[in-house]
Amino acid sequence: MNTLKIGDVTIDGNIILAPMAGVTDLPFRLLCKECGASLVYTEMVSAKGIFYKNKNTETLLTIDESERPVSLQLFGSDPDIMAKVAAQIEPRNFDIIDINMGCPVPKIVNNGEGSALMKDHKLAGKIIDAVVKAVNKPVTVKFRKGFGASDDCAEEFARMAEYYGAKAVAVHARTREQYYAGKADWDVIKRVKKAIKIPVIGNGDIYDVTDIKRMYEQTGADAFMIGRAARGNPWIFKRAKEYMRTGEIPDYPSSSEIAQMILRHADMNIGFKGEYTGIREMRKHAAWYTQGLKNSAKFRDMLSHIKNYDELCKIIYKYM
Repeated sequence: MNTLKIGDVTIDGNIILAPMAGVTDLPFRLLCKECGASLVYTEMVSAKGIFYKNKNTETLLTIDESERPVSLQLFGSDPDIMAKVAAQIEPRNFDIIDINMGCPVPKIVNNGEGSALMKDHKLAGKIIDAVVKAVNKPVTVKFRKGFGASDDCAEEFARMAEYYGAKAVAVHARTREQYYAGKADWDVIKRVKKAIKIPVIGNGDIYDVTDIKRMYEQTGADAFMIGRAARGNPWIFKRAKEYMRTGEIPDYPSSSEIAQMILRHADMNIGFKGEYTGIREMRKHAAWYTQGLKNSAKFRDMLSHIKNYDELCKIIYKYM
Protein backbone atom coordinates (compact mmCIF):
# COMPACT_ATOMS: atom_id res chain seq x y z
CA MET A 1 0.00 0.00 0.00
CA ASN A 2 1.38 3.39 -1.00
CA THR A 3 2.53 5.96 1.53
CA LEU A 4 0.76 9.31 1.22
CA LYS A 5 2.42 12.58 2.16
CA ILE A 6 0.31 15.69 2.81
CA GLY A 7 2.59 18.57 3.66
CA ASP A 8 4.81 17.31 6.46
CA VAL A 9 2.34 14.58 7.49
CA THR A 10 3.26 11.07 6.34
CA ILE A 11 0.33 8.66 6.13
CA ASP A 12 0.79 4.89 6.07
CA GLY A 13 -1.46 3.92 3.19
CA ASN A 14 -3.95 5.76 1.02
CA ILE A 15 -7.42 4.43 1.89
CA ILE A 16 -9.27 7.25 3.65
CA LEU A 17 -12.49 7.63 5.64
CA ALA A 18 -14.53 10.54 4.26
CA PRO A 19 -16.06 13.19 6.51
CA MET A 20 -19.78 12.50 6.99
CA ALA A 21 -22.03 14.62 9.18
CA GLY A 22 -23.78 12.48 11.77
CA VAL A 23 -21.57 9.49 11.01
CA THR A 24 -17.83 10.08 11.45
CA ASP A 25 -17.88 10.84 15.16
CA LEU A 26 -15.13 9.64 17.48
CA PRO A 27 -16.40 6.08 18.12
CA PHE A 28 -16.94 5.35 14.43
CA ARG A 29 -13.58 6.84 13.45
CA LEU A 30 -11.85 4.66 16.05
CA LEU A 31 -13.49 1.53 14.62
CA CYS A 32 -12.53 2.48 11.07
CA LYS A 33 -8.97 3.18 12.18
CA GLU A 34 -8.75 -0.24 13.86
CA CYS A 35 -10.05 -1.77 10.63
CA GLY A 36 -7.31 -0.19 8.56
CA ALA A 37 -8.32 3.36 7.54
CA SER A 38 -5.09 5.20 6.70
CA LEU A 39 -6.50 8.66 7.48
CA VAL A 40 -9.81 9.62 9.10
CA TYR A 41 -11.77 12.87 8.81
CA THR A 42 -13.93 14.39 11.52
CA GLU A 43 -17.48 15.47 10.88
CA MET A 44 -17.49 18.97 9.46
CA VAL A 45 -17.32 21.65 12.14
CA SER A 46 -18.68 25.17 11.80
CA ALA A 47 -16.00 27.83 12.15
CA LYS A 48 -18.66 30.24 13.39
CA GLY A 49 -19.78 27.64 15.92
CA ILE A 50 -16.27 27.50 17.35
CA PHE A 51 -15.81 31.26 17.13
CA TYR A 52 -19.03 31.98 19.03
CA LYS A 53 -18.38 29.14 21.48
CA ASN A 54 -21.31 26.90 20.54
CA LYS A 55 -21.38 24.14 23.17
CA ASN A 56 -22.00 21.43 20.56
CA THR A 57 -18.67 21.96 18.81
CA GLU A 58 -16.55 20.47 21.60
CA THR A 59 -17.84 16.96 20.93
CA LEU A 60 -17.03 17.36 17.24
CA LEU A 61 -13.49 18.51 18.09
CA THR A 62 -12.68 15.59 20.40
CA ILE A 63 -9.90 13.42 18.98
CA ASP A 64 -8.22 10.33 20.46
CA GLU A 65 -4.48 9.84 20.03
CA SER A 66 -5.02 6.30 18.77
CA GLU A 67 -6.97 7.45 15.70
CA ARG A 68 -4.27 9.72 14.34
CA PRO A 69 -3.50 10.91 11.76
CA VAL A 70 -6.75 12.87 11.72
CA SER A 71 -7.98 15.58 9.37
CA LEU A 72 -10.27 18.09 11.09
CA GLN A 73 -12.77 19.55 8.65
CA LEU A 74 -13.92 23.16 8.99
CA PHE A 75 -16.61 24.94 7.03
CA GLY A 76 -17.39 28.62 6.73
CA SER A 77 -17.48 31.55 4.31
CA ASP A 78 -15.74 34.33 6.24
CA PRO A 79 -11.97 34.30 5.61
CA ASP A 80 -11.18 36.18 8.84
CA ILE A 81 -13.24 33.88 11.05
CA MET A 82 -11.90 30.79 9.29
CA ALA A 83 -8.32 31.98 9.85
CA LYS A 84 -8.86 32.97 13.49
CA VAL A 85 -10.56 29.68 14.31
CA ALA A 86 -7.89 27.64 12.51
CA ALA A 87 -5.19 29.38 14.57
CA GLN A 88 -7.23 28.95 17.76
CA ILE A 89 -7.66 25.19 17.36
CA GLU A 90 -4.25 24.42 15.86
CA PRO A 91 -2.75 23.30 19.22
CA ARG A 92 -5.30 20.47 19.38
CA ASN A 93 -4.17 16.96 18.50
CA PHE A 94 -5.29 16.75 14.89
CA ASP A 95 -2.81 16.64 12.00
CA ILE A 96 -4.46 18.31 9.00
CA ILE A 97 -7.06 21.05 8.54
CA ASP A 98 -9.49 20.40 5.71
CA ILE A 99 -11.77 23.11 4.32
CA ASN A 100 -15.19 21.91 3.23
CA MET A 101 -16.14 23.41 -0.11
CA GLY A 102 -18.29 20.52 -1.25
CA CYS A 103 -21.21 20.02 1.16
CA PRO A 104 -24.47 20.08 -0.86
CA VAL A 105 -26.94 20.43 2.03
CA PRO A 106 -29.31 23.40 1.46
CA LYS A 107 -28.89 25.00 4.90
CA ILE A 108 -25.11 25.07 4.34
CA VAL A 109 -25.30 26.21 0.72
CA ASN A 110 -27.88 28.91 1.50
CA ASN A 111 -25.39 30.44 3.95
CA GLY A 112 -22.80 30.67 1.17
CA GLU A 113 -20.79 27.80 2.67
CA GLY A 114 -19.83 24.32 1.48
CA SER A 115 -20.31 23.80 -2.25
CA ALA A 116 -21.71 27.34 -2.65
CA LEU A 117 -18.07 28.46 -2.63
CA MET A 118 -17.58 26.72 -5.98
CA LYS A 119 -19.63 29.59 -7.45
CA ASP A 120 -17.22 32.18 -6.01
CA HIS A 121 -13.62 31.18 -6.71
CA LYS A 122 -12.35 34.56 -5.53
CA LEU A 123 -13.86 34.15 -2.07
CA ALA A 124 -12.81 30.50 -1.93
CA GLY A 125 -9.25 31.55 -2.70
CA LYS A 126 -9.32 34.19 0.06
CA ILE A 127 -10.48 31.57 2.56
CA ILE A 128 -7.77 29.07 1.62
CA ASP A 129 -5.11 31.78 1.62
CA ALA A 130 -6.20 33.09 5.03
CA VAL A 131 -6.25 29.65 6.67
CA VAL A 132 -2.91 28.59 5.16
CA LYS A 133 -1.25 31.78 6.44
CA ALA A 134 -2.81 31.37 9.91
CA VAL A 135 -1.47 27.88 10.70
CA ASN A 136 1.59 25.69 10.32
CA LYS A 137 -0.32 22.44 9.89
CA PRO A 138 -1.09 21.40 6.31
CA VAL A 139 -4.36 22.65 4.83
CA THR A 140 -6.39 20.65 2.32
CA VAL A 141 -9.62 21.34 0.45
CA LYS A 142 -12.55 19.05 -0.39
CA PHE A 143 -14.78 20.11 -3.26
CA ARG A 144 -16.95 18.79 -6.09
CA LYS A 145 -16.96 18.65 -9.87
CA GLY A 146 -18.91 21.91 -9.89
CA PHE A 147 -22.10 23.48 -8.62
CA GLY A 148 -24.78 23.37 -11.32
CA ALA A 149 -25.90 20.20 -13.05
CA SER A 150 -23.66 20.86 -16.06
CA ASP A 151 -20.82 22.67 -14.29
CA ASP A 152 -17.27 21.35 -14.50
CA CYS A 153 -14.84 23.74 -12.85
CA ALA A 154 -12.87 21.24 -10.77
CA GLU A 155 -9.56 21.71 -12.62
CA GLU A 156 -9.68 25.50 -12.26
CA PHE A 157 -10.73 25.16 -8.62
CA ALA A 158 -7.89 22.70 -7.91
CA ARG A 159 -5.30 25.00 -9.48
CA MET A 160 -6.61 27.85 -7.35
CA ALA A 161 -6.40 25.74 -4.19
CA GLU A 162 -2.83 24.71 -5.00
CA TYR A 163 -1.86 28.32 -5.78
CA TYR A 164 -3.05 29.49 -2.36
CA GLY A 165 -1.12 26.79 -0.53
CA ALA A 166 -3.37 23.73 -0.18
CA LYS A 167 -1.25 20.60 0.33
CA ALA A 168 -3.83 18.19 -1.14
CA VAL A 169 -7.34 18.20 -2.57
CA ALA A 170 -10.19 15.70 -2.35
CA VAL A 171 -12.51 15.67 -5.34
CA HIS A 172 -16.06 14.33 -5.16
CA ALA A 173 -16.78 13.60 -8.80
CA ARG A 174 -20.37 14.86 -8.77
CA THR A 175 -21.81 18.37 -8.94
CA ARG A 176 -23.69 19.92 -6.07
CA GLU A 177 -26.95 19.56 -8.00
CA GLN A 178 -26.39 15.81 -8.26
CA TYR A 179 -25.99 15.46 -4.50
CA TYR A 180 -25.17 11.73 -4.28
CA ALA A 181 -27.34 10.59 -7.20
CA GLY A 182 -26.33 9.51 -10.67
CA LYS A 183 -22.91 8.29 -11.65
CA ALA A 184 -19.74 9.97 -10.41
CA ASP A 185 -17.61 11.32 -13.28
CA TRP A 186 -14.21 9.85 -12.51
CA ASP A 187 -12.70 11.62 -15.53
CA VAL A 188 -12.91 14.79 -13.43
CA ILE A 189 -10.51 13.24 -10.91
CA LYS A 190 -8.18 12.25 -13.76
CA ARG A 191 -8.14 15.80 -15.14
CA VAL A 192 -7.51 17.31 -11.72
CA LYS A 193 -4.65 14.87 -11.19
CA LYS A 194 -3.04 16.07 -14.43
CA ALA A 195 -3.66 19.73 -13.60
CA ILE A 196 -1.85 19.99 -10.25
CA LYS A 197 1.22 18.64 -8.47
CA ILE A 198 -0.19 18.17 -4.95
CA PRO A 199 -1.87 14.87 -4.00
CA VAL A 200 -5.37 14.22 -5.33
CA ILE A 201 -7.82 12.14 -3.31
CA GLY A 202 -10.59 10.55 -5.36
CA ASN A 203 -14.11 10.37 -3.94
CA GLY A 204 -17.42 9.11 -5.34
CA ASP A 205 -18.86 5.70 -6.25
CA ILE A 206 -16.42 3.59 -4.25
CA TYR A 207 -18.89 0.91 -3.20
CA ASP A 208 -16.52 -2.01 -2.62
CA VAL A 209 -12.85 -2.88 -2.70
CA THR A 210 -12.63 -3.51 -6.46
CA ASP A 211 -13.79 0.06 -7.14
CA ILE A 212 -10.58 1.39 -5.63
CA LYS A 213 -8.45 -0.43 -8.16
CA ARG A 214 -10.72 0.73 -10.98
CA MET A 215 -10.51 4.34 -9.79
CA TYR A 216 -6.73 4.15 -9.62
CA GLU A 217 -6.47 2.67 -13.11
CA GLN A 218 -8.88 5.24 -14.56
CA THR A 219 -7.70 8.36 -12.73
CA GLY A 220 -4.22 7.86 -11.27
CA ALA A 221 -5.44 9.34 -8.00
CA ASP A 222 -2.99 9.35 -5.09
CA ALA A 223 -5.55 8.21 -2.51
CA PHE A 224 -9.11 6.98 -2.28
CA MET A 225 -11.84 8.28 -0.01
CA ILE A 226 -14.65 6.00 1.15
CA GLY A 227 -17.85 7.59 2.40
CA ARG A 228 -21.29 5.96 2.38
CA ALA A 229 -19.85 2.47 1.72
CA ALA A 230 -18.18 2.61 5.16
CA ARG A 231 -21.45 3.12 7.05
CA GLY A 232 -22.08 -0.09 8.96
CA ASN A 233 -18.99 -1.48 7.25
CA PRO A 234 -15.72 -0.40 8.89
CA TRP A 235 -14.19 -3.65 7.59
CA ILE A 236 -14.07 -2.16 4.10
CA PHE A 237 -10.70 -0.57 4.88
CA LYS A 238 -9.09 -3.83 5.94
CA ARG A 239 -10.62 -5.64 2.97
CA ALA A 240 -9.46 -2.92 0.58
CA LYS A 241 -5.88 -3.07 1.79
CA GLU A 242 -5.87 -6.86 1.53
CA TYR A 243 -7.32 -6.75 -1.97
CA MET A 244 -4.79 -4.16 -3.15
CA ARG A 245 -1.99 -6.28 -1.67
CA THR A 246 -3.04 -9.72 -2.91
CA GLY A 247 -5.49 -9.15 -5.76
CA GLU A 248 -7.94 -11.50 -4.07
CA ILE A 249 -11.34 -10.29 -2.85
CA PRO A 250 -11.56 -10.97 0.91
CA ASP A 251 -14.65 -12.49 2.49
CA TYR A 252 -17.29 -10.26 4.01
CA PRO A 253 -17.63 -10.38 7.81
CA SER A 254 -19.83 -13.11 9.25
CA SER A 255 -23.13 -12.45 11.05
CA SER A 256 -21.34 -13.12 14.32
CA GLU A 257 -18.64 -10.54 13.51
CA ILE A 258 -21.31 -8.01 12.56
CA ALA A 259 -23.20 -8.65 15.81
CA GLN A 260 -20.08 -8.16 17.92
CA MET A 261 -19.20 -4.97 16.05
CA ILE A 262 -22.68 -3.52 16.61
CA LEU A 263 -22.43 -4.18 20.34
CA ARG A 264 -18.92 -2.80 20.56
CA HIS A 265 -19.90 0.29 18.59
CA ALA A 266 -22.91 0.79 20.88
CA ASP A 267 -20.76 0.45 23.99
CA MET A 268 -18.30 3.04 22.66
CA ASN A 269 -21.10 5.38 21.60
CA ILE A 270 -22.74 5.21 25.03
CA GLY A 271 -19.40 5.77 26.73
CA PHE A 272 -18.80 8.88 24.62
CA LYS A 273 -22.30 10.41 24.52
CA GLY A 274 -24.26 8.78 27.33
CA GLU A 275 -26.91 6.09 26.95
CA TYR A 276 -29.82 8.30 25.89
CA THR A 277 -28.04 9.89 22.92
CA GLY A 278 -25.62 7.06 22.26
CA ILE A 279 -28.22 4.31 21.91
CA ARG A 280 -30.57 6.42 19.80
CA GLU A 281 -27.76 7.25 17.40
CA MET A 282 -27.02 3.53 17.19
CA ARG A 283 -30.43 2.94 15.59
CA LYS A 284 -29.21 4.20 12.22
CA HIS A 285 -25.82 2.51 12.59
CA ALA A 286 -27.47 -0.82 13.44
CA ALA A 287 -29.67 -0.51 10.36
CA TRP A 288 -26.59 0.06 8.20
CA TYR A 289 -24.72 -2.86 9.77
CA THR A 290 -27.58 -5.25 9.08
CA GLN A 291 -28.62 -4.02 5.64
CA GLY A 292 -28.80 -6.89 3.19
CA LEU A 293 -28.83 -9.62 5.81
CA LYS A 294 -31.40 -12.38 5.33
CA ASN A 295 -34.83 -11.61 6.82
CA SER A 296 -33.48 -8.34 8.20
CA ALA A 297 -36.47 -6.02 7.55
CA LYS A 298 -38.34 -6.91 10.76
CA PHE A 299 -35.04 -7.06 12.64
CA ARG A 300 -34.13 -3.55 11.52
CA ASP A 301 -37.59 -2.29 12.44
CA MET A 302 -37.07 -3.57 15.99
CA LEU A 303 -33.63 -1.98 16.12
CA SER A 304 -35.18 1.38 15.20
CA HIS A 305 -37.03 1.42 18.53
CA ILE A 306 -34.27 0.43 20.97
CA LYS A 307 -34.00 2.65 24.06
CA ASN A 308 -31.08 1.12 25.97
CA TYR A 309 -28.11 -1.21 25.63
CA ASP A 310 -29.92 -4.20 27.16
CA GLU A 311 -32.69 -4.00 24.57
CA LEU A 312 -30.08 -3.92 21.82
CA CYS A 313 -28.33 -6.98 23.24
CA LYS A 314 -31.56 -8.97 23.45
CA ILE A 315 -32.46 -8.23 19.83
CA ILE A 316 -28.95 -8.98 18.57
CA TYR A 317 -28.65 -12.27 20.44
CA LYS A 318 -32.14 -13.36 19.35
CA TYR A 319 -31.83 -12.59 15.65
CA MET A 320 -28.11 -12.82 14.82
